[in-house]
Amino acid sequence: MTAYLSLGSNLGDRAANLRAAITQLSAAGRLVAVSGMYETQPVEVPDQPWFVNCVAAIETDFTARELLDLALSIEAAMGRLRMREKGARNIDIDVVLFGELVVDEPGLKIPHPAMHRRRFVLEPLVEIAPEVRHPESGKTASEMLAEFADGQTVRRL
Repeated sequence: MTAYLSLGSNLGDRAANLRAAITQLSAAGRLVAVSGMYETQPVEVPDQPWFVNCVAAIETDFTARELLDLALSIEAAMGRLRMREKGARNIDIDVVLFGELVVDEPGLKIPHPAMHRRRFVLEPLVEIAPEVRHPESGKTASEMLAEFADGQTVRRL
């Protein structure tokens, strides 16, 4: 199964944080692709440092829950503190797509319910998988990005 994960960091050495997390994600399987790094404007909580974001694709035999558990354990091992909802953090890892699965369980929703409203997810996703489809809307990543309204500054580094 191919899973797509969105990674972000806005504390410390942001790019190094992303690279360290990606290295640890390889425990779940084979990394197929990793997008470039993008500097992005904070979306829902604007009074914090800008993020660096990327998207990674991984071929995995893990279940969606096992992949989420690995992501959360990587965040914890890297010292992520959840001081405020959507606040500053040294690492954030979200499972945005998991094959064509639709999952709605406590603590796990796939596809990520906000992915189509986040340019910082769509731009790097389009870079590595422009034709991947949202399992509910049927739209490709490219189509979702093309429909995106202006706003949310995203700059490739």
